[in-house]
Order: sequence, then C-alpha cells, then structure tokens
Amino acid sequence: MATPSSPRSSRSRQRLSPAVLAASLRAARLAAESMAAPTDRNLALELVRVTEGAALAAARLMGRDRKEEADEAAVTAMRSRLAYVDMDGIVVIGEGEKDKAPMLFIGEAVGNGNEPRVDVAVDPIDGTRLVARGLPGGIATVALAERGSLFHTHVPYMEKLIVGPAVAHVIDITESVGVNLRRIARAKGCTVDELTVVVLDRERHEPLLAEIRAAGARVKLIMDGDVAAAVMAAMDARTGIDALMGIGGAPEAVLAACALKCLGGGMQARLWVRDDEQKKIMQGEHLSTVRVYQLDDLCGGDNVFFAATGITDGELLSGVRYRGEHAITHSVVMRSASGTVRYIEAEHDLRRLDPARHKARTHR
Repeated sequence: MATPSSPRSSRSRQRLSPAVLAASLRAARLAAESMAAPTDRNLALELVRVTEGAALAAARLMGRDRKEEADEAAVTAMRSRLAYVDMDGIVVIGEGEKDKAPMLFIGEAVGNGNEPRVDVAVDPIDGTRLVARGLPGGIATVALAERGSLFHTHVPYMEKLIVGPAVAHVIDITESVGVNLRRIARAKGCTVDELTVVVLDRERHEPLLAEIRAAGARVKLIMDGDVAAAVMAAMDARTGIDALMGIGGAPEAVLAACALKCLGGGMQARLWVRDDEQKKIMQGEHLSTVRVYQLDDLCGGDNVFFAATGITDGELLSGVRYRGEHAITHSVVMRSASGTVRYIEAEHDLRRLDPARHKARTHR
C-alpha cells in the first residue's frame, strides 16, 4: 500500500484535484446523458394520475345514458392534469381537429413545456357507449413517445391483427384468417379450437366471423373498446385472448401500438375506407389500403409510455368504486425501455381532490 509521500499517492491527489474532478464529473454526466433514455422514468406515474383523473370524472356518469357529458367530463379532467406533466407534448391522437374539438385537439400543446419533447396520444374514454350504458370495459388511456414517432392519418379506420409476444413473428395480415390462426396455434403448441379471438361486434365483421368459426377458433365479441381489447390480446397469458382481428378506429390503433411496443406483442394494420369520402381523404394523404403497417410504423419510438385506468369494471381493469368520501381506481402503466408493467390500485380522498363538490354535498 502506498505511503502519503509516495509518487503513486501524489498522482492520486492530482487526479482528485477539484479542477480534474469537476471535469471528470462533467464527462461522466455527459456520457450518462448520451446513453440514457430520452424520457424521464417518472413520467409513467405522472401519466397514471392523468388517466385516474379522467376515470374519476367519467365514472360519476356511468350508466346514466349521457354519453357526450361523460366524454366532456373525462376530456376536461385529462387536459387539466396533462398541464402538470413534466413534458413538452403535442397531441397527435386526440379528440379531433382544432376547429371541431374544444380541448385535446390534434396539434394542441400539453404539458408544462419542459423537456422531453414528445408526441401524445389520448382517448379520455375508450368505450364511451360502454360508460354511458354502464357496460363492462370502459377505460381512460394516454400514451406518449418521442416527438415525431407516432403515426397520424385522417382516415378513420384500420384493419388490425394483434397478438402476444410469443407469436408476434408468425402473423401476416395479407394471409387468410385460417392461415394466421393455424400459425398462431402451432407457435403456441395448441390446436386452433383452443384459441380465442376478440372481434368488435359490427355487421361488417360477419365475413370475418365466418372465417374464424370455419377455422375452428372461439370468438369473443365486444361492443366497443378496441384499445382495451388490443391490450388484452397482447397479454394473452393473463387474459386468455389469443388475437384481435377486424376493423376498428385508426386513432385507437396508434394507442394500441404504444401498448404493444411496451408489451412486446405483434401488430399489423391496413387502412380501411367505407365510402368515397374516406377514399378521397386517404388519397389526399398519398396513402393506400394495400400498405401493411408494422408496429414500428405506427409507433416508432424507443421510449414509449402507456397508461390506462378502468372506468367501468372489465376483464382488463376494474372500474372506479366509491366508498363514502373515497374512491378506488385500478390502473396499468407500462414503459417500452424497461418492459415493466405495473398495476396500481389507488385510494383517492375525494374531500381533498374536489373540496367544492364535498362542501356542496355536506350542505344538502
């Protein structure tokens, strides 16, 4: 061991001099910043607070057949909470165009303006009819990714094929339904009649349903909520849903892609038009129904966050439950960089969250 007067000790003291130490710390910090993911890890919990707020606001109108009012409540609450998130966000998937949506419109700036710069996708209520009718499966969702990484189109619909991580490599949306189901079954080591496919209950899906049934697979029909259904298909080991097939919303496809990017699932999609007006929109954007969009085409970010909170009870998440002066929420949050999925049960003191409402209630 070197003595204090040895040359080795002298060199050590020189290396640890204030100027050299400061330079070393700066270099280490720059190296760490260059290697670190561009989005702060803590954004995950901030996004959960956003979806919790939207769910709490919408849940009070559950089953009261006031669809627009429930949506407005969720949008208002979500926008209010997004303002406090530490980000410089631009809404890419939102409530509509600026002249048609008063809040959370496409292009709206959200967040407190600090770094990181991100694209934001929101659906304050995925399954508005479900909430209005008090049916299962309504959720509030929000996702974000690096700026410029989320796909956007004015074409309202996409055909989708979504599966979990274990079979992500075997799907091909250009092949027949039967071929895809046989490939999925083979990759899972089961038979087709053991598979369950979730499909939106729409008249346009009658031919698809006939193909699924002819192949021998089981079918789970849902009224609405294809973001939640997509997440369930990607979490097949937990939910028992092996695939999502069919035509749904294009904005919902991007939100689903954000979740799939975190979960490692597989997704392919194609634009789908129902009339000449939508076809003109597609052609004006120089797009086509032929192109197959892979997961990275819909969500190209490497550091993606997705959060959802249940509004009504569903298979993915339990809904909001009121207990006197408190409310219970159930949420899921995920991050692509780490692959971490967290389930959060939160108890909210309504007296503190909404003191004006509490005061009015106690004075009835």
